[in-house]
Amino acid sequence: MSALAALAAEVASCRTCPRLVQWREQVAAEKRAAFRDWDYWGRPVPGFGDPQARVLILGLAPAAHGANRTGRVFTGDRSGDFLFAGLHRAGMANQPSSHHADDGLELHGCWLTAAVKCAPPANRPLPEERDACSRWLVRELDLLPEPRVVLRLGAFAWEAALRAPALLGETTPRPRPRFGHGAEHGRLLGCFHPSQQNTFTGKLTPAMLDAVLVRARTLAAG
Repeated sequence: MSALAALAAEVASCRTCPRLVQWREQVAAEKRAAFRDWDYWGRPVPGFGDPQARVLILGLAPAAHGANRTGRVFTGDRSGDFLFAGLHRAGMANQPSSHHADDGLELHGCWLTAAVKCAPPANRPLPEERDACSRWLVRELDLLPEPRVVLRLGAFAWEAALRAPALLGETTPRPRPRFGHGAEHGRLLGCFHPSQQNTFTGKLTPAMLDAVLVRARTLAAG
């Protein structure tokens, strides 16, 4: 077993945060009617991608009926559909969609993970849950070649990265860099989260995502 596979197994067995454990398992037991025939994952969701990644993409947390169901980050929900289509256009994924963990998806040059590994109620992790989960992100980084770019999807992931010296390579800057689409600080790059709230309203368009991914690839190659 590779070190990343061993870490994934550790992540999947974590029961540190009682509120998250209760919620993810409740969702997995009750299910959504459209997925009643699924055997939900119902556990923390490890990172996924290219072990030689130069671009690290950091999201918020698994969706209750997305990754919490499929067991792979961003897989099985509308946010993932939008993101993987963009990664495919950018040449960073071998296919434009992902519906389950064994559908043949491969990522090229990027690693996809979340600041919080368990699906949270109302998609809102607590600060203490974010901080407790940061140890898994640190260990992921220890096992990956140092990413040249960290693309953070949304304000929550932006804040999580600012609290991770392993990502910044320095102490938290003062004043703290503000989140925004296309915002840059060192090797950190911001992007609106590909949630339905953003994509359905046009706050994040395919062209906007494409531009950020091109920028990420440019920075990673520099």
